[in-house]
Amino acid sequence: MAEAHIVQQGATPAAAGWEPRIIAFLCYWCSYTGADAAGTARLKYPPNVDIIRVMCSGRIDPELITTAFAHGADGVMVCGCHIGDCHYISGNHKTMARMPLLKRTLVDLGIEPDRFVHEWVSAAEGEKFARLVREVTERVRRLGPLGWPQRMRERGVGCGMSLEPWGA
Repeated sequence: MAEAHIVQQGATPAAAGWEPRIIAFLCYWCSYTGADAAGTARLKYPPNVDIIRVMCSGRIDPELITTAFAHGADGVMVCGCHIGDCHYISGNHKTMARMPLLKRTLVDLGIEPDRFVHEWVSAAEGEKFARLVREVTERVRRLGPLGWPQRMRERGVGCGMSLEPWGA
């Protein structure tokens, strides 16, 4: 018997056997090293996360996140160094300013807040990274597939233009 999924407003029920695809943008100096520490310690977390290593979370343009959703991600994580620990002095201050604004924009586009997570993960926090992946995967699994092109049509994005670049 198929497992029942909780469906929130605007979400589609998950197909049998469907697993969420989550893209994680991790800063090289802290968060990526934390993910590596989780692997080295053989901590268990779902294989649903595709990691993209960036030099600094401050270099993550909001367009990268929307592009990840547009190309099939069901969830996106952005992880950076803790405030005060940035290898580039103030890169994570940019992240701290951008990500809450982006989250509000994503909500305006119909993307549930639980699909996007911004968190500070240090090189010594492998357990935190593994826990975060487990939590995000479970939240996105409950929401079901994102269905980006359909949501864009529902909100009038494209206005008759081709949605092919968005995967439609």
